[in-house]
Amino acid sequence: MVLRVVHHFQLRLERYKLVSKRAVRDDLMRDHAVKRAVEEHCRAHSLSETEGSALVEDYVNEIVPFFDVLSYYKLGYNIARLILSLLYRVTSEYQDIESLKQIPKSDIVIYLMNHRSNADYVVVAYVLAHGVSISYAVGEWARVWPLEYVFKSFGAYFVRRGFREPLYHTVLERYVQLITRNGVTQGIFLEGGLSRNGLLQPAKLGLLDYSARVILEPGFKRDIWLVPVAINYDRVLEDRTLTRELIDEHERPGRRHQLSTVLQYLLFNFVRLLTGNLKRYGKAAVNFGTPISIRQWSAQNPGVLENPREDRLRQLQELGDEVMSRIAAIMPITPVPLVAAALLSFGETLIGREELLDRIDEYRDHLRSSGGKLVRGDQGAEAIMDRAWRMLSMRRLVVNNGGAYVILPSQRSLLEYYANSVTHLLPEQPKRRPMHPAHDTDPSLPRLRGV
Repeated sequence: MVLRVVHHFQLRLERYKLVSKRAVRDDLMRDHAVKRAVEEHCRAHSLSETEGSALVEDYVNEIVPFFDVLSYYKLGYNIARLILSLLYRVTSEYQDIESLKQIPKSDIVIYLMNHRSNADYVVVAYVLAHGVSISYAVGEWARVWPLEYVFKSFGAYFVRRGFREPLYHTVLERYVQLITRNGVTQGIFLEGGLSRNGLLQPAKLGLLDYSARVILEPGFKRDIWLVPVAINYDRVLEDRTLTRELIDEHERPGRRHQLSTVLQYLLFNFVRLLTGNLKRYGKAAVNFGTPISIRQWSAQNPGVLENPREDRLRQLQELGDEVMSRIAAIMPITPVPLVAAALLSFGETLIGREELLDRIDEYRDHLRSSGGKLVRGDQGAEAIMDRAWRMLSMRRLVVNNGGAYVILPSQRSLLEYYANSVTHLLPEQPKRRPMHPAHDTDPSLPRLRGV
């Protein structure tokens, strides 16, 4: 059965993924860096060596997955295909396929992604399923039954965000380096968390630092390649939950609330499917960029990876910024974000249809000339508007008033969220004085705050 799955998906399966969890645990317990960290932790907290070792075992059990090929492909892939077919039309493009093909099969690949939605895990894994399985770094939000079991069977390892204990970070670091050394393909959300205002966030360097330093190990001869991945949607399932805290900082929802929101959407759409009322949420788009060689980068920046942590991270930030810059450059531009940006560019509440179509055409021409990654860029402004309108009207973000569109003031913040994902690729528009007092924006209405 496993061999049939491997052949069907033309899967490059790393052997280390099939190593038992006990063997991984034993590797980590014998690790010299972990042993030193245990000794330091025991001295600092007046613990016995047995208590320190027990704490490490707890961390190992929490972090380390148990990959199962059949779970990933027979269960995970088919569930992903079902869910995504209910919610989206998924598209993917490789912007530099030749460079990706030239990566030696013996080298290690790490996909570095922006983070728009918890659906990102499913979308990227689905797109890459025919060729490779990804081990994700997953936050605490998924450490609830049965999600924890499911994610671990898919090869995902868990990361505590914001937990500063040195012993924990040593165990996590050595685990990430262990799987990197053994060729496991990883997926890391470089922003460290979901974007709440739609803008790309600064790179978080912890996991990148752990992985990159493997090339310093004696006897390690392979290269590590960082592949930028840009993800965008016509609808992010958690959009209202994510933006709420930027409107009112006291209303930040917990991870369980975000998860329950996604599950509610899935259940709601399943009911709509059964009743024949299902309408998809538009596009979910993934773009893969030109990979970066860690060995080449290290040769161009000699000594950086050997530096003390603070100095190293300060210099490594340049690499993180370069990856984020590449992600920004290949961001897929789906109809809803493009039309949201066009609507907001007028700075008014009432926008005429012809004016809006002209602005969409202007943006489309700009993107085509500047190399922007407009999804279905062969379509004209009316087709783009029609596709976006289905979502904008269904969610009552905008209403049609004769020959004009009215932005509902209370929904402007959500339009900003979608527009923010693509505005860095669009020409800046001059501010215009509103032509009528009714067009003025009420400053007391909800607006997204900066992060």
